[in-house]
Amino acid sequence: MSMHPQNIPDIPQETVEVARASFPKGNIYMKIRDTLGSIFEEEVFADLFPQNGQPAYAPWRLALVCIMQFLENLSDRQAADAVRGHIDWKYILSLPLTDPGFDYSILSEFRTRLLAGGAEQKLLDILLTRLREAELLKTHKRQRTDSTHVLGAIRTLNRLEILGEGMRVALDSLAVAAPDWLATNIHPDWFDRYGRRVENYRLPKLDSEREALGSTIGADGLALLDAIYDPTTPQWLRQIPGVETLRQIWVQQFYAPEPDVRVKWRTVKDMPPSTIAIHSPHDVEAHYSSKRSIDWVGYKVHMTEICDEDSPRFITNVHTTLSTITDEQAVEPIHSRLEEKDLLPDEHLLDAGYPTAENLVNIGLIFDF
Repeated sequence: MSMHPQNIPDIPQETVEVARASFPKGNIYMKIRDTLGSIFEEEVFADLFPQNGQPAYAPWRLALVCIMQFLENLSDRQAADAVRGHIDWKYILSLPLTDPGFDYSILSEFRTRLLAGGAEQKLLDILLTRLREAELLKTHKRQRTDSTHVLGAIRTLNRLEILGEGMRVALDSLAVAAPDWLATNIHPDWFDRYGRRVENYRLPKLDSEREALGSTIGADGLALLDAIYDPTTPQWLRQIPGVETLRQIWVQQFYAPEPDVRVKWRTVKDMPPSTIAIHSPHDVEAHYSSKRSIDWVGYKVHMTEICDEDSPRFITNVHTTLSTITDEQAVEPIHSRLEEKDLLPDEHLLDAGYPTAENLVNIGLIFDF
């Protein structure tokens, strides 16, 4: 999909009249549009889209839809329906009442473009700039930061499922990247074992049978890796993400105790730490972590907001890390980012997980416990 930046259209007069008749006192979305305008301009997204191809749906509208979708906790399908059916949404998006909206799949594609282009932080910075221009962001002397867990968009897998899925992902990747090579190296029984997603309810119930299946999968993976790392095999096959993930999983799950025993499962005590352990081949950066009474596999996000008594509580920074990164390690990058935005607070409120003696000396700000 391509994009050629255009001017933001005015709100159609009919939409204005119906919206104001329906909401005489206005509502949050109408006030946002009246106060901050469209917030985003088309040029902001120009580097995320090619110049040729089918025209893309206006990205400034999609950015606003994503914000409203988050506020109302809507699925992509529900958000697309709201664009079609909610008068206040049409108002903020400058849409006529008869606009049919868009297919909900566009939202997922748009978020993918934002992440691939590293533009998600840019959207927050633009919003903060608009708030300053509207004189709504007047003070930021006192701010607070706290972290929360973010669940990975993956299914929780046991060890046997991780092995089976790791093998299936590697084979699927090779089937796309090197089908001819795979056709000459695949074993016939691999189709039955890895032809569909590996799920626990399809696996054996007895421990002895599960251990035997795990050893079989381990031998299959080792045979595939031996073929890939053979000197006659093109080296670029080793760089395929699914193949590299398979190699890492096998290192973490197996070892070779004797020359005549090629693979043996590691004991729980011999498993790698959570900082590197792979819990799903579909997201190798989603790690297990625990904080107080919460256990999860995913990430951690640190939210910083203004908490001055005479100011709205605007979020000024969002810092996402691996789940295994401790809170104290996030202080310096958070402060560096706030300083870049000219939003560094005089007083920073943090819980006991953040401050250290080094942070207090190096950063020189006041921490409130």
